[in-house]
Amino acid sequence: MVGTMALLPPFIRAPRLSRTARNATAPRRAADGLPADDEVLLDVPDDRLGPVLVAAARDAYEPAARLLARTRERAEWEYRDRYVTRLASFARSRPEWLETWRAAAPRDPDVLLLTAQRAVDHAWRSPARAELLREVSPLITAAAGSDVRDPVPWRIALDHARGSRAGHKYFGELWEAAVRRAPHHYGCHVAAKRYLAQSWHGSHRECFDFADRAAQDAPAGSLVQALPVRAAFAYLTDGCGPDVPRDRLDAAADRAIALSARFPAVDPWPAEIRNLLVYVLVRLHRREDALVQLRLIGPYATSFPWSRLSDDPLGHFLAVREEVRSGRWTPSAQPPPRPRVGHGDRAHSEDH
Repeated sequence: MVGTMALLPPFIRAPRLSRTARNATAPRRAADGLPADDEVLLDVPDDRLGPVLVAAARDAYEPAARLLARTRERAEWEYRDRYVTRLASFARSRPEWLETWRAAAPRDPDVLLLTAQRAVDHAWRSPARAELLREVSPLITAAAGSDVRDPVPWRIALDHARGSRAGHKYFGELWEAAVRRAPHHYGCHVAAKRYLAQSWHGSHRECFDFADRAAQDAPAGSLVQALPVRAAFAYLTDGCGPDVPRDRLDAAADRAIALSARFPAVDPWPAEIRNLLVYVLVRLHRREDALVQLRLIGPYATSFPWSRLSDDPLGHFLAVREEVRSGRWTPSAQPPPRPRVGHGDRAHSEDH
């Protein structure tokens, strides 16, 4: 990292622990309230998803079927979206349990949704992305038709449209269908913001406008309140487009701080939002606020946003955490310079 991340020390290689490992005792905490480096884990699942992943590793699909059915029956769309994303990611390397489930219940709405998510993920990582994405369209259609209430297939459709560079009219139709089902669904809003950022590269003010309007319309406890801080992250890690005023960046961070305060401390559910918020607060030189969020994060590091900055997201998180706890920089009235294209910064406007 150069330039924008000069305040961060080199990568720190932390001991690697299992994603699902949990200590039987409470984490050791230093005087500043932060757990030791070797207590910090990456992408820890919550208490409902953890046992499901363990069962899937043993080729048992029934716990996943029960979990996803419960989210659908209870309209827990935010949980459903997160669980589908994690389970589809797991199935890329351990597909046996999902294939067994598909054979047993090929028309199950949860099977169809997982299958569509996995197919889009696979296509996205391929050099033949556009062609493969065209081929998986019927899977998304089948998932969307299996439960007309569910917004998650429409979030997948929005991601699919961005990957296939769909036109604005078609994307707008998908967006309208998504928000009819869940007006404040976080995943759909993130997908829409990412489409906007890709379609008009450098249009950070437009992205902020979209994010601010969505947050203002959403309930105080909605994850959509974190959308402006995602816009701030995209701006701070991009090297083009007009400058965004400092007060707008601070307002986005303040809104995310208020959202973070609504969740329990040391909880994996809001961990990604808090990790993202720490990055933005560090870039804004708001050390004390960043330290508060690090205490709330506890041992729960997340790949995003750190994987957008480093091949070692856990090490990068720990490096930032050490910089914050030590206070080895002089706060400035202005945020550090943004990266410029070609200067080696890994981050880009597509924030997730």
